Amino acid sequence: MKLPKASYVLAPMLGMLIGLIAYTFIYAKGYSYLSNNPATCANCHVMNAYYEGWVKGSHRSAAKCNDCHTPENMVAKYATKASNGFFHSLAFTLGGFPDNIRAKPRSHRVVEQACRKCHANLTMHIDSTAGADGTSCIRCHASVGHNEDVASDSRALIEDSAQ
Repeated sequence: MKLPKASYVLAPMLGMLIGLIAYTFIYAKGYSYLSNNPATCANCHVMNAYYEGWVKGSHRSAAKCNDCHTPENMVAKYATKASNGFFHSLAFTLGGFPDNIRAKPRSHRVVEQACRKCHANLTMHIDSTAGADGTSCIRCHASVGHNEDVASDSRALIEDSAQ
């Protein structure tokens, strides 16, 4: 039986795809991102300072990385992890990431929602007295969970997006 010509193209492409998936999930520890282990965030050396800041931070006993940096909904959580993972991998592979990592506005919204969920009893009172003027937890408490370097990057992004 003679194989169709398309199989000569599809078979190598399928092999490369399987190889890429195997590389990502075995050698590059891609499987670890399916867990909730904060040490996973330090798989990539540019995240070491963020991880170390969390280890020394006040939220270590109360929250893991995913609690603050991914939505609560399971589908949205893994969609966010997949999106972030893809773009982080792309930037690291192509060398297109800045020395000071700056979260995108969507990431700040996710973190802001996490703050408000865990501290609802407090934020409810702040919002009732301050009004819904866009008060941001991260603006004043950016170093919570990490360190002062992360805080200055977060403040800069918040100020950039406010303009």
